[in-house]
Amino acid sequence: MGKLTTHVLDTMNGCPAAGMALSLYRMDGAAPQLLKQLELNDDGRADQPLLADAALLPGRYRLVFGVLTYFRGRGVALPEPAFLDEVPLDFGIADTALHYHVPLLVSPWSYATYRGS
Repeated sequence: MGKLTTHVLDTMNGCPAAGMALSLYRMDGAAPQLLKQLELNDDGRADQPLLADAALLPGRYRLVFGVLTYFRGRGVALPEPAFLDEVPLDFGIADTALHYHVPLLVSPWSYATYRGS
């Protein structure tokens, strides 16, 4: 069965983004539906898949990463307002039998993502 996972790497410090806040929303319907909120583990990952098996439905989703709070928590001096605050990533799940891995590479000034494996 399929699953949804994520992994965040802090490219400024060259390490996993341990402790970063993450929210997962389902975007189908009038308003986003919050499915899950958590903090990433020491490896910059959720301890369990974000969605798996019967909970993984086709549709539009959004991951929201707490980038500003994470970097300020590491003692990074950032201007007010900071360039990045929360980073939302919108994506679609079409085939629930597949693994959808959504990594984030992030610094206080940039981010990149892709569909991983």
